[in-house]
Amino acid sequence: MTNNFLFTSESVTEGHPDKICDQISDAFLDEFLRQDPDSRVAVETMVTTDFVAVAGEVTSKANFGIKDQEQLIRKVIRDIGYDNKDLMFDTESCQIVLKLHSQSPNISQGVTATKEKEQGAGDQGLMFGYASNETKELMPMPILIAHKLTQKLAEVRKNKVLPWIRPDGKSQVSVRYENNKPTKIETIVISTQHAPEVSQEEISKEIIDKVIKPVLGNLWNEFIKIYINPTGIFVIGGPHGDSGLTGRKIIVDSYGGFGRHGGGAFSGKDPSKVDRSACYMCRYIAKNIVAAGLAERCEVQLAYAIGVAEPVSLYINTFESSKIPEKEIEELVKKNFNMKPSGIISQLDLKRPIYRKTAAYGHFGRNEPEFNWEKTDKADILKKAAGL
Repeated sequence: MTNNFLFTSESVTEGHPDKICDQISDAFLDEFLRQDPDSRVAVETMVTTDFVAVAGEVTSKANFGIKDQEQLIRKVIRDIGYDNKDLMFDTESCQIVLKLHSQSPNISQGVTATKEKEQGAGDQGLMFGYASNETKELMPMPILIAHKLTQKLAEVRKNKVLPWIRPDGKSQVSVRYENNKPTKIETIVISTQHAPEVSQEEISKEIIDKVIKPVLGNLWNEFIKIYINPTGIFVIGGPHGDSGLTGRKIIVDSYGGFGRHGGGAFSGKDPSKVDRSACYMCRYIAKNIVAAGLAERCEVQLAYAIGVAEPVSLYINTFESSKIPEKEIEELVKKNFNMKPSGIISQLDLKRPIYRKTAAYGHFGRNEPEFNWEKTDKADILKKAAGL
């Protein structure tokens, strides 16, 4: 049966209001983990015009006081590029409010490992991971290209190739699929905040020449429909143009809408929270299944009960692309992957301060040495066990 369709995914730059919040939340997480790897952290951030609020629950032995927290927030904002008062959100002038307290003892007693019981899941919930052999990164093409475009926007801004670009921006990529395989890029949309003096004509020309064409390489062709700043002007942006919150870009963070999503956000949460760690494990499992050649596409679901170590369910869906029955793949997964919270944390080494890097341009499909969930070190084991 043929399956032909057009699929669209989007990405946002690190200067997008929601992504500022994700990066601040994960910067807090990293600092707590750096000082105390057993820290329990659930930090949320909100930004608006020259204002940042950070709130949440933290239980940690780290020495990380209010002044240090304020300095860290300002450093993240400065690193992103908000160091200009004209943007109405500035690293030096923004007001900061901090409201952190300790984790609920009701939650802690169900999550903490003791001599009598294993570490349980930090909450109930369902998590998904996805992989596809349509790209070398084993990611869906639309979200992969969308991320590369927003990364390039930040690069040409920061290295002054296009100095009139400002931190806030978005990309959107529509890809034509035939028989479930990408065949061509149909449409690209890029919206970038910019200095008021630059013309729309210059913006369009330079974005195409300095961002789109270098990212696409041999995928570029003159027939791709391109929309650059479709409203005609994007001067007011960042937190002054739109407030931001941690965890509002969960589809950008994952697979761009390919594969399902359980609803839990990632940033600001330590790995005892299966919202984050089990999604990483689901990606790790799905990617190794596809890398092993057991399937062309794979979606993995795990679900947990709060305080319980074993997942309450495991579901493998290969969309009729598997070389062996899905039930056999499920048994191979159970034998080769430890899906208890402690097993996930240990196998993927998740108590390290690695998370701020995840908080912009996607958690998956990136060749970062810290991202152990992107490794395919189980592929040969699965392939051999499956007799392929």
